[in-house]
Amino acid sequence: MCLPAILFFFAFSYMPLPGIWVAFVKYNYRNGIFGSKFVGLQNFEFLAESGKLLSLTRNTILYNLAFILLGNLLAVFIAILLNEMRSKWFKKVSQTLMFLPYFISQVLVGLLVYSLLNFDTGFINSILTAMSMEKWQPYADPKVWPVLMVIIYLWQQTGYNSVVYFAAIMGIDAETIEAARVDGANGFQKIRYIILPSLKPTIVILILFALGGIVKGNFGLFYNIIGSNSILYPTTDIIETFVYRATMTDFNFSTASAVGLYQSVIGFVIVMAVNYIVKKIEPDYSLF
Repeated sequence: MCLPAILFFFAFSYMPLPGIWVAFVKYNYRNGIFGSKFVGLQNFEFLAESGKLLSLTRNTILYNLAFILLGNLLAVFIAILLNEMRSKWFKKVSQTLMFLPYFISQVLVGLLVYSLLNFDTGFINSILTAMSMEKWQPYADPKVWPVLMVIIYLWQQTGYNSVVYFAAIMGIDAETIEAARVDGANGFQKIRYIILPSLKPTIVILILFALGGIVKGNFGLFYNIIGSNSILYPTTDIIETFVYRATMTDFNFSTASAVGLYQSVIGFVIVMAVNYIVKKIEPDYSLF
């Protein structure tokens, strides 16, 4: 049963590893990866010389931290709420409605956001105009977008993320919960002393996995919502969007590979460090 998963990771995670060499050469189509000229760390100087390495890394990490922490917190909250619902019909309908945004493409998400926030014909500004209030210009104000991007991400991803926690709750021994009820435990006590401790291993493992990609931004989300609006770049520009704009001008695959390797190394270091801390505090919850 494990063989398909093993083959998948071997084909798509281990076989491409020699391609890392592209990050250290000046790639030439005619000579190929291993025939191209070796340039050492020259490709890594791309981000450093741009003067935006720190700001891009900061934006990417802070956004992902908000996505991971708030996303998991809200997913756990929703999973517990679904579990406490007594009506099976209402539970299924609610879960389906929260799950649907995950299947909406990022292009449509960008269109929906623009339809809501557009200064001239946006839904929100139409309401403000009807109420004789001043129009809002979010596309000219970079300070509001960190909050908006987090809200948009949570709206789209929380329903999907809650499924894992809801399944974990379903796996809790029913006899334990029933025994707590017999002993007089109310709903809040059941959640605090039974459900949340049972979810702790799942929460820790999912966060550890997510931290591996903390330096890799959600390109589709940011590109389709922000686009080429340079006014918003100070608070919304992440590594992927910056590299995309830079590489689309000269199609420099070596630079893109160098940035990808930089992100992978930073993510690996973070996962190892956090796993080490978790292992010291609670060895049973660590990845290895």
